[in-house]
Amino acid sequence: MKDTWSLDALYTGYDDPNFTKDMQGLQQLINDLNETLKHLSHEDELKSLTEILKKQEQLALCSWKLGSYLSLRQSTDTSDAQTVALLGQLNQTASEGTKALAQMDGFIQACADIDKVIQQSEYLKEYEYLLKETKQDGKYRLSDDVEAVISKLNISAGDAWSNLQEYLTSTLEVAYQNKTLTLSEVRNLAYDNDPEVRKAAYEAELKAYAPISESVAFALNNIKSQVNTICDLRGFKSPLDMTLYYSRMERKTLEAMMEAITAALPMFHSYLKRKAELLGHKDGLPWYDLFAPLNITQKAAEKYTVEEAKAYLVKHFAPFAKDLTAMIEDAFACEWIDFYPRKGKVGGAFCANLPFIKQSRVLTNYDGELGDIVTLAHELGHAYHGMMIEDHRILNTDYSMPVAETASTFNENIIMNAAITEENDPLQRLILIEKQLQDLTQIICDIYSRYTFESNVFEKRKNSFMFAGELCDMMRKAQQEAYGEALDHNCLHPYMWINKSHYYSASLSFYNFPYAFGGLFARGLVARYEKEGEAFVDKYRAMLKATTVSHVEDVAAMVGIDLRQRSFWEESLATCKVRIDEFLELTKEL
Repeated sequence: MKDTWSLDALYTGYDDPNFTKDMQGLQQLINDLNETLKHLSHEDELKSLTEILKKQEQLALCSWKLGSYLSLRQSTDTSDAQTVALLGQLNQTASEGTKALAQMDGFIQACADIDKVIQQSEYLKEYEYLLKETKQDGKYRLSDDVEAVISKLNISAGDAWSNLQEYLTSTLEVAYQNKTLTLSEVRNLAYDNDPEVRKAAYEAELKAYAPISESVAFALNNIKSQVNTICDLRGFKSPLDMTLYYSRMERKTLEAMMEAITAALPMFHSYLKRKAELLGHKDGLPWYDLFAPLNITQKAAEKYTVEEAKAYLVKHFAPFAKDLTAMIEDAFACEWIDFYPRKGKVGGAFCANLPFIKQSRVLTNYDGELGDIVTLAHELGHAYHGMMIEDHRILNTDYSMPVAETASTFNENIIMNAAITEENDPLQRLILIEKQLQDLTQIICDIYSRYTFESNVFEKRKNSFMFAGELCDMMRKAQQEAYGEALDHNCLHPYMWINKSHYYSASLSFYNFPYAFGGLFARGLVARYEKEGEAFVDKYRAMLKATTVSHVEDVAAMVGIDLRQRSFWEESLATCKVRIDEFLELTKEL
């Protein structure tokens, strides 16, 4: 079993004739788009809409395949100059099709009775949701020329600033105990058994950020300024409104969830305060001990090889769905996963769905802890989601941001609940519960702080520029608001805005609340699975498949959930309280 992924299913290298053919062919596909525009006619909208979609399918397949290959290569070696150059070339070529695509969207938006036309063709019926949403988007679309300019300028604006943050953090060298570590490696030490190691790693991490902080601050300021500008041009009231609109999610749903979370924060604080006591802290939990193991027994420090991680995943997912475990077997056997941290590789973890080849690719920074297995479960949940949508037509394979974290977090819950349930030793059960509470606290308290921070950055960026020191102050305040007195206010993480890549996208703002959404939505789904058993699984698969062709609220309704009601979110949070209460009870003996 290799510990790096293979991209040969896309291309075998830059010398692959198919790579050269597709890079050159992309320009021809864009030329074909422009030629198609000359023949569009509202006198024969059936023919015109069919031509539009078929041309867009060809372009999407080619650009997605090329873009996936280049971005995946870059994620494991951000300093590869050839990859960077080819990505720039690809983006430049793709941007030349923006105006044609905008004109095609304009044609769709000008159709007087698009419903009538759709009903005349089985092919168009498959794209009914896409066509109707495109028509609705017309009220926020700018002129064809302006849309083209925005796309082209973004290459040297928002995308460039994003690449700067990625490059600086992925190549950052951290001096730790006479060694040089990558950022991912030093952050993994937050899970170490030794409190001195955790503290020293935390201090080394913070020290390492200082030299790059002002550069990354410029990246953040300029990305948020760009988003504010585009938001105003399109006529949205705020970047959050724009995000919700393109996420196909109602503000009422977000408000119901955030209100329930705000009310629930104190119960998470009770868990953190108790953990602080167990670790010997009197003034709240210091940041470097958020992920500290309780060190109850030697088993708490157990490390898992990659092979053992696979066996663990297969064992715990087997009772749920055989197609999921089969996919996991394929992911390990067929080199879908790049496991270990190394210099030049980006931090964190992600999954890239490649439905056009019925596969995915998963990047992790594996260190052998149980948490790393949970991370694998999470990313393989994304892969399972990708498997559910792979039979859609290619333009129907893009799910919205909130539901993007549903299958991944569902996986986390399945594996952790199974592990906790089968553990008979109270102390080992406590260790597993505490691990689950670590993750829950991240998607509730930490996501609340990130959401608050990003909201404040967008608002402040309207009238001022924020240097690194001010951004650090804003991050501290957001963390204090989210964690209250449960954390030591003298030991927070002021540089978290540098570390999280989610802030650095001009096209995807507020990639924070979807984690809370996905976590709580998944817990609600798990509760229904536990109640309905095997009968739920087919509904779950159908729901995942519908995520690319339905609004968020409609997807949830397929399994009997009304996301607009605060009561649903409170029910999901109540399942968290069960775990917290159990943790508090079990630790009375310690």
